[in-house]
Amino acid sequence: MLVLALRSVRQRPGRFLATLLSAFLGAAIVMAFNSLHDTAGAPGVDAVSSETLRTAAGVVGGYGTLLVFFAVASALTVNVRQRAAELELLRCSGATPGQLKRMVVGEAVAVALVGTAAAVLPAVLGGRLLVELFQDTGQVARSVDHSFGAVALSSGVGVTLVASAGAALLAVRRVTRGRRTVRRRPVFAWAALAAGAVAASSTFAFSATDEMLMAFPAQGAILLSVGFALMAPKLLTGVLGRLALGGASGWLAVRNLRRRAGELSGILMALILFTAVSTATLTMQAVESDEVAASGTVKSVDAKNLETLNYTVVGIIVVFVCVMLVNSLYAATTYRGREVGQQRLAGATPGQVLGVVGVEGLVLTVVGLLFGTAAALAGIVPFTVVRSDAVLPGQLVGVWVAVAAVGAAATVGTSLFTARRVLRTPAVRAVGATA
Repeated sequence: MLVLALRSVRQRPGRFLATLLSAFLGAAIVMAFNSLHDTAGAPGVDAVSSETLRTAAGVVGGYGTLLVFFAVASALTVNVRQRAAELELLRCSGATPGQLKRMVVGEAVAVALVGTAAAVLPAVLGGRLLVELFQDTGQVARSVDHSFGAVALSSGVGVTLVASAGAALLAVRRVTRGRRTVRRRPVFAWAALAAGAVAASSTFAFSATDEMLMAFPAQGAILLSVGFALMAPKLLTGVLGRLALGGASGWLAVRNLRRRAGELSGILMALILFTAVSTATLTMQAVESDEVAASGTVKSVDAKNLETLNYTVVGIIVVFVCVMLVNSLYAATTYRGREVGQQRLAGATPGQVLGVVGVEGLVLTVVGLLFGTAAALAGIVPFTVVRSDAVLPGQLVGVWVAVAAVGAAATVGTSLFTARRVLRTPAVRAVGATA
């Protein structure tokens, strides 16, 4: 089966492009930040610079590992789901479930190795830029030189391979045993929601000047967003059950979303996580910066380090979520070529098809923003109350508008762009090619 996996990748490399891109970006980010461990351990590095570098590598490296797993899992889930007929044919030909798992995992590992190898040079350059960034903000001494060594290389290879293999295993298990996976998901979702509520409520136990004040509401928002993300299929189904859109495009879009709620859960998960983490982190950092400026005090090295880490984490999340959304939406919309062809043969105009796809993307965006904002507010409100004696900060509106614009552009824009490409194929050919 491993030979078959390698042949599958070699014969149809375009099918694995989304997985390759996710593995490449993930490996580059993980190696770039873990190279800070190599830099911190180099001879002649002072204690303050070493602590700053190790803190950044530990915090962002952890987020990077999680995002690599989510991005690769999202790409592989779409890939495996679209190959259901192929996998079923292999089973009818005598392949066992274990052999199919080894084939899919082998494909993922092969693609991950290629992505990791391609990411080494960008990781070296990225790590060097990170050190220069910390030096420009005065957190790392100018005498410190960037080092890319065993820690960066081993972590990049190990994290990417493990994430790819684990995500591939989960993806094929979802297709072959979807019901069991769905039954387990609510347990983890409710656990994440409970932990998030406790973490956000713990904010009131700290004083306004406590250095750990931002940590607990931020973790609370993240955990709540994870809980909502795990419940994405039920949340989408619940909203659609109460949603009534007028017009042929609206009616058909709601029906399509109801039928494909499970398939679209990955897209909704990415939107919820992106909205919650970005809105909560950027808003709380803006409140903190304004309060420090109002008090007239000078930011400490730890405060500068935290601010840099917050903006870096949000930047990484934005990149990964955009990649996940574009990959998932592009694959899902392209896979609907036969459906689009049937609609056109039934009398639908290209404008009506684009209208349906646009409404679907808009509904997904609104649902993702709704629950992501709820998770973010659960962390923002306690932090703002303790830090500034207000309830809702004035910085929230600007941050939320920017986050919503990015999410909407990625979701609706990718859907419409891909639908236009699908419409270029003649309807008869689209139906016949996938029949």
